[in-house]
Amino acid sequence: MSNSASEEHDHGDGVEELGELRDLPYQNPSAPPHESFDVSTTVDPSYVISLIRKLLPSDVNGLIREEPAADGVTEDATNLPENGGEAEAMGSSENHDKLEGREPSNGYKDEGGTVGEQTWEECGCILWDLAASEDHAQFMVQNLILEVLLASLAISPSSRIVEISLGIIGNLACHETARKCMTSVNGLVGAIVEQLLVDDVPCLCEACRVLSLCLQGGEGFIWAEALQPEHILSRILWIAENALNPQLIERSVGLLLAVLESQQEVATILVPPLLKLGLSSLLIKLLAFEMTKLKEDRTPERYSVLNLILRTIEELSAMDNCSEEICENKELLQLARELIDLPDKFEVASSCVTAAVLIANILTDATHFVSDLSEDLNFLKGLFDVFPFASEDTEAQTAIWSVISRILTVLQEREMTPAILNFLVSILASKLDLIEDELLAHPSDHAEQSTSATSGAKIDVRLISMKRTSDILTYWKSSDDSIKNTSFAEGCHVNEEDVDKLLDHCRKASRFTIVSDLDC
Repeated sequence: MSNSASEEHDHGDGVEELGELRDLPYQNPSAPPHESFDVSTTVDPSYVISLIRKLLPSDVNGLIREEPAADGVTEDATNLPENGGEAEAMGSSENHDKLEGREPSNGYKDEGGTVGEQTWEECGCILWDLAASEDHAQFMVQNLILEVLLASLAISPSSRIVEISLGIIGNLACHETARKCMTSVNGLVGAIVEQLLVDDVPCLCEACRVLSLCLQGGEGFIWAEALQPEHILSRILWIAENALNPQLIERSVGLLLAVLESQQEVATILVPPLLKLGLSSLLIKLLAFEMTKLKEDRTPERYSVLNLILRTIEELSAMDNCSEEICENKELLQLARELIDLPDKFEVASSCVTAAVLIANILTDATHFVSDLSEDLNFLKGLFDVFPFASEDTEAQTAIWSVISRILTVLQEREMTPAILNFLVSILASKLDLIEDELLAHPSDHAEQSTSATSGAKIDVRLISMKRTSDILTYWKSSDDSIKNTSFAEGCHVNEEDVDKLLDHCRKASRFTIVSDLDC
């Protein structure tokens, strides 16, 4: 985790902002295997138990099993007792779980003043790392790590201890078996949700991560119900709007995306109240800010934030009950266009692909925007430029073709000035290799289209684009030389050989095309 303060910005007047990270003496451990690298370390079970034992607050004892004998670890364990919401102290048979020098009234402070917290931090970071392994995670849960961490969340005055506790829980939540156990630990779900109310950035980051993982599990509805109170949902939106730290923005928006991508019962519980509280307008506001930062100074740490915001908006645009609010927003369409129009897309390639998919979703519901987009041929060129970044995403490619087909269908080549017609033809001819590769990559689409037309099957947007391209090129070929030699801009040149090759490909593809109008 970065210890540097993030760049300041203002999402709202007169509102307290989050962003300063305190100096941390230890680096956060690595993420779980699916987020970074595989962990294959084998650790002595007695060592893991001794680490868990050292996390016990001074006034909560007796939760951990005795040190294992040479032939293994005993399988019996005691449960965390309840006494009015607070855990009472219990002693183990050999009293090994009592940390020397701790006073019950002082939590983690020992005779040295801060040595107890340092010991806790060192042991906690090791367990945080070990929890990335599924085998270690399962063993830790069996040895009451969740109950111990719940006690720490309940009584610890240290933000660092809370952060590490949430970090361990976050790594445990990456494993299905461990995640399922969390909802059975009385009070744990509520204790984690309450961490959203603190003002410590690292703690908020870890809390958002835990909740994002748990919402997408089989017990997601339990977590959704815990998040349902209005003051909790308002707090999540407030954090996303006012955070200064890029990681906190990413984690809070990631939590919102997790809500949208979770099971239907989770979305049913949380999406309507979030929309009522202004989720759509907040996301557009965040996107506008990130686009401003992108144009001012490209900062790599903000690229993932930009893409996550776009993904969240794209997910929202595909939902039936909220697509209209997203799709009719002119500011959102303009922001997405700005990404497509970027001359250098490589560093934000994934964001450009997501923006293209978002535009496709918008045009599905707001077809009246197509005519505006068709007036900007640089936008059409930008769409073609996005294709290489979506080479492994068939759905994204189809979305891009749907936008292209709508634009080409609206364009009227016979009504264009010679300069604009030449510019359009130069764009299409320059994409000869791309279009050829597309036709070779999807040969079956054409046959399927020809055999399923009468049954009302979905029209292939690639073939519609090929048909319109063929019409435009044919008209250009039939024009006299005075039109062909008219230049739209310096350096704008049409290669007739490429035009002929492209026209041949398009005519072959068009044989399978169903003549049909798009709803433009």
